[in-house]
Amino acid sequence: MIRSRVAQLVACLVLLTGTIGLTACGTVEGMGRDIQAGGHAISNAARDVRDSI
Repeated sequence: MIRSRVAQLVACLVLLTGTIGLTACGTVEGMGRDIQAGGHAISNAARDVRDSI
């Protein structure tokens, strides 16, 4: 009885960890795209300033 309860707990922890891991991957990927877009915006603004001088 105790072994089956421990097995259920371990299975739940594994599933929870996997779900959090997959969610974090998507979040980091999205953050990377946001940072890249910010870098492009800064580069474009700097180019506009340079061209206007």
